Amino acid sequence: MSGGSAGSGAAPCRFAHYFVICGIDTETGLEPDQLAALYQWLEADRQGKDSATAATGENFEQSPLKRTFKSKVLAHYPENVEWNPFDQDAVNMLCMPKGLSFRTQTDQRDPQFHSFIITKEDGSRTYGFVHTFYEEVTSSQICSAMQTLYQMHNAEHASANHPTTSSSSSSSSSSSSMDSLAGSLDEADSPNSSSSSLLAYKAGGYDSSRDTLYVSKALCLITPMPFMHASRRLLSQLHRAVTAATAPPLPLESYVYNILYEVPLPAPGRSLKFHGVYEPIVCQRPGLGELPLADFSLAEAFSLLGLENLIQVFTCTLLEMQILLYSQDYQRLMTVAEGITTLLFPFQWQHVYVPILPASLLHFLDAPVPYLMGLQSKEGTDRSKLELPQEANLCFVDIDNHYIELPEDFPHLPNKTEFIQELGEVLLRFGISPNTGAPPRTRACPGSTPSTPGREHKTVALRQLEDDGRNGNLAGEELAVLELLQENATLERLHELTKRTGVTVAHVETLRGKIKAQSAECQGGLTAAEEDELKNAKLNIQLREVFASRFTTMFADYEAFVIQSAPDLESWLTNREQMHNFDKASFLSDQPEPYLPFLSHFIETQMFATFIDNKIMSQWEEKEPLLRVFDARIDKARLYNVQRAPSLRSSIYQRCSILKESAQAIEQRLMKIDHTAIHPHLLDMKIGQGKYEQGFFPKLQADVLNTGPINNKWSHRSARAQRTKDHHRQQTEHLSLDSDLKEKYMQEARSLGKNLRQPKLSDLSPAVIAQTNWKFVEGLLKECRMKTKRMLVEKMGWEAVELGHGEANITGLEENTLIASLCDLLERIWSHGLQVKQGKSALWSHLLHYQSREERLLEQQQAESPVSHVPERRKSDCSIALPSVRVSLIQDMRHIQSMSEIKTDVGRARAWIRLSLEKKVLSQHLKQLLSQQALTKNLYKRYAFLRCEEEKEQFLFHLLSLNTVDYFCFTSVFTTIMIPYRVVIIPIKKLTNAMTTSNPWVCVSGELGDSGIMQIPKNVLEITFDCQNLGKLTTVQLGHDNAGLLAKWLVDCVMVRNEITGHTYRFPCGRWLGKGIDDGSLERVLIGELWMSSGEEDSGRCCRTPPLQRSPSQTRRISITSLSGRGYKPTSAQIQEAIGEAVNNIIKHFHKPEKERGSLTVLLCGESSLVAALEQFFHHGFKSSRLFQKTVFVWDFVEKAVVYMESADQMGDLQETAEPLGMTCQSFCHYVNAINSTPRNIGKDGKFQLLVCLGARDHLLPQWLPLLVECPVIQQMYEDIALLRDRTTVNTLIGVLETLHEFPITLEASLIKCIDL
Repeated sequence: MSGGSAGSGAAPCRFAHYFVICGIDTETGLEPDQLAALYQWLEADRQGKDSATAATGENFEQSPLKRTFKSKVLAHYPENVEWNPFDQDAVNMLCMPKGLSFRTQTDQRDPQFHSFIITKEDGSRTYGFVHTFYEEVTSSQICSAMQTLYQMHNAEHASANHPTTSSSSSSSSSSSSMDSLAGSLDEADSPNSSSSSLLAYKAGGYDSSRDTLYVSKALCLITPMPFMHASRRLLSQLHRAVTAATAPPLPLESYVYNILYEVPLPAPGRSLKFHGVYEPIVCQRPGLGELPLADFSLAEAFSLLGLENLIQVFTCTLLEMQILLYSQDYQRLMTVAEGITTLLFPFQWQHVYVPILPASLLHFLDAPVPYLMGLQSKEGTDRSKLELPQEANLCFVDIDNHYIELPEDFPHLPNKTEFIQELGEVLLRFGISPNTGAPPRTRACPGSTPSTPGREHKTVALRQLEDDGRNGNLAGEELAVLELLQENATLERLHELTKRTGVTVAHVETLRGKIKAQSAECQGGLTAAEEDELKNAKLNIQLREVFASRFTTMFADYEAFVIQSAPDLESWLTNREQMHNFDKASFLSDQPEPYLPFLSHFIETQMFATFIDNKIMSQWEEKEPLLRVFDARIDKARLYNVQRAPSLRSSIYQRCSILKESAQAIEQRLMKIDHTAIHPHLLDMKIGQGKYEQGFFPKLQADVLNTGPINNKWSHRSARAQRTKDHHRQQTEHLSLDSDLKEKYMQEARSLGKNLRQPKLSDLSPAVIAQTNWKFVEGLLKECRMKTKRMLVEKMGWEAVELGHGEANITGLEENTLIASLCDLLERIWSHGLQVKQGKSALWSHLLHYQSREERLLEQQQAESPVSHVPERRKSDCSIALPSVRVSLIQDMRHIQSMSEIKTDVGRARAWIRLSLEKKVLSQHLKQLLSQQALTKNLYKRYAFLRCEEEKEQFLFHLLSLNTVDYFCFTSVFTTIMIPYRVVIIPIKKLTNAMTTSNPWVCVSGELGDSGIMQIPKNVLEITFDCQNLGKLTTVQLGHDNAGLLAKWLVDCVMVRNEITGHTYRFPCGRWLGKGIDDGSLERVLIGELWMSSGEEDSGRCCRTPPLQRSPSQTRRISITSLSGRGYKPTSAQIQEAIGEAVNNIIKHFHKPEKERGSLTVLLCGESSLVAALEQFFHHGFKSSRLFQKTVFVWDFVEKAVVYMESADQMGDLQETAEPLGMTCQSFCHYVNAINSTPRNIGKDGKFQLLVCLGARDHLLPQWLPLLVECPVIQQMYEDIALLRDRTTVNTLIGVLETLHEFPITLEASLIKCIDL
């Protein structure tokens, strides 16, 4: 994927950097594989056994032919390349991931091909292509050593068949458990009976007098760019040259020298032809404006996984989950890994990337970071036997069985259905079914089978894997026969004669047919192999274009949201962590609704952060190649979409429009070769070198291959380019940062949230593994710090932090994404260094262990000291309040365990994290969980994050900081669960009417529904009830039936608590309920506020985001309708300001995304609400208190106005007024009469509140106000100074209220129940 950059710049333009031969070193003989020994040491450490005995590497139980032995790099040419130093250990390990394998003449010995990749610290990549074959062992020492090993193996088994089998069987089971993860180690022999074991020795044994021993050998080409097909064909031809009956035309050194020194990399946008041993090889490289080079077959990746599966795995990759590929075939692992990362354009995978994971690196599966790794499976290994350290966030891809396991709850790719349909059409055009994968089997390798006429018609996938020489490319022996016929006239005439007499020489005829077919194909331009390659290349590019087109559509406007805040590169790099580089909230608000679940997760990934970093750095540096291509595409799309700019932001699927032209560019390059490399030629070699011996790859002459040509035009060109670049760098060095310092900053800037791109393969001592784990611990702590900081800043909002306002600036979607990512981080921390894995969630497993220990302890305590149960004394009525909630980790676990909606351990762990976060006890709970040190020691290895004391303390401190903000992440996600609620009614104590003889009732409403009316037993002020989650609570309706002698009830407030989350809401009242007192109300609608208990404030949990809008306070309610009229009276300026603020809040409410709006009821009826502000307006100058008379309410004024309007209408006075005014008058009277005729006893203030709400909903308030102002009743009931009698003020108020007309105001059912309009 980064091939575009790998071969440019400082690296000279050579096609290949190294040619490597790996195999057995006959001088050192048979050595047990040290890496296998290290693995056994790690496994013994994991199982808590004595690791010293495991480290010998000897395993006498296993058949010697199936053991791993150390392979070595026998030779590599050249010795070293300055710009790409040779890493011997890494190359040896990746060329032969299993080490050496031995076979006898009875075993299958087909050659195999695989590729590998080495990712350096800076992210640049080197590709390796390996052809592995079996060569006869000629060393007598090695044959006798194998014989000895077999004798020892037989003796071990003979002793194991005696009655004392218990110990050996247990050890073999442990070795098989080790093997279950070691997918690359072969199956240990574990026969059940002595007879079957004897048969096994006879069938699979080795006897030097009877058997021929073969050992694996690997030829490897290391290249800067992924020219997979060309490298594969070259290696196949080199192998064919040593197995053919006749020697190749030139010594092998000539071909190796040619590929190392005389074949250049194709220039961008050009094709190149070079010559192998038997036939020419063509490769091409995309131009600078095209997608970068990718030579691995996407057709194969799609057919192996199936289209739907591949898209799912691709989505997991985009969201940076842990992806583990699993297959018997190394090349399949590489094909799928490279295929998926290729499709990420313009993004790049930023984390651990090891498509082939050697057995010795299995501890890397413990890495608590995102990774993309490939693990080799054994034939017949069951997936269930594969124990993986962490699976909560793992995407497991079983390539051979076309089966994937996905993580829970991850969002789908936008327009997934249409996307799959478009890709399916492309595949069908090339004859590949999008639904079925290839049959599960191990593939034969090129060069393994000669061509036969009966194998002409094959599927595309198989034809790609056939021997490259099958299309008329003849083997040495056949070629010699044909040359003999063509050069000898006598033999030619003899052949003609036999033909005329009806006798044919079949072999020669076959040869002639092949030659004719070959020449015909040459005249047509392409051989069948080249046709295949062209078809494959065209399919590759078209599939990639469809993916690239999706990203171009989705991120068409990304530049508008990039924040360019730094004046220069140095200040940007030094402050990278503190800087906000991308306006995520604005970007998401600009996207189509269906895209949001995916995009909100994706813009949090490291690959997106790096993409934005590259964009910002392109101000000061040359653009990164992928970014350059992507930006050019966006510019081009903008040109085409000038008239249709809005379509870029719609969710309508846009198909890729450049499929044909992208395929044409490749076709033109392959049909018309731009450059041909120098042919292989004889070298200046010593006599006797390059000697040919059939079946054996010779020792090549190092002095010839270690030095390249002195005069070569393109090597000069690259050297000149290098000199120019060096000169340019020296010139700019004093202007810019010191390059080392810059690299350090860059590494730090880009390692936010990631730790290692690639494990170091060279040194795998226990000390290095410990160091690696230490890096993981540091990385996890840093990631925790970044995540908690981001959650706090986003929740509080930038404006809130800077200006002291409490307006939250985070959308529910973003908040959900951040919390999901915190859950993922906690799972990764709990998976790190786990000793024994139980279930898919390491955190939930730990919690269950803790729960069982605590419950056992509790049972023991109860058994030792049985305590008689003392009933709890009922508090006297004078101290009614909510009993405090006990903070209990176990209790919270039980709540989660009782939720039948959650089916998996991963789901339970996430629900528990969300609940703890909402209750502000996450840090406290985890501290309690980790306080049982004996349990932690049992569950975790000594290097685990949870056993690093200092880091653990810092981690808990970072989580503690999350208590400063309010989350509703449990309540808002689990909307269908049953929740117990507790309701306490608190009367005003100083008056005697604390209790009532009537029958009270209550109804609790929230954002998700209401509880329905619930009767409260007489003389009881506290009830509990179970109800489906109501969400955030908004209103409580409280009333009674006015029965009995003491029917009047003075209520201070109602408290309601969610018994699972502990959230408590206070609903202030401060009014009477009863006939003939206050405003005569038997029912009140109370507006709630989230309430913080004094206990919470003391415990430091009081720091929180500003409260929701509150319900009207008791003081205001009483002052408005108080008998004496005393109390606070706002000025006219304050009243007008309150109205403006209330209307403003409603407008802001509608400008938020729909899902983020919260409760409109609070803004209409709560404290500082529209109703409260208008009540103040109508009370200004109102003659409410009368001496020796009952209190007059605003509603009395409204009713008198209606009586006047209706009588005036009957007398015909209103008929003279303008038509609209008459209609308005009728509507006003209609609404007031409907409210008066409702069966609900909501009192006069309640009726006024309802009138304001209905008027706001139906946009009638501005029309009703002039009617009240014009009504003569106003002079009797209002003083001259009243705001309602000031025309200017009223007109201003009308203007303010008209701004609400564009918004669709909906009212909660609890407000408008039983109103018939």
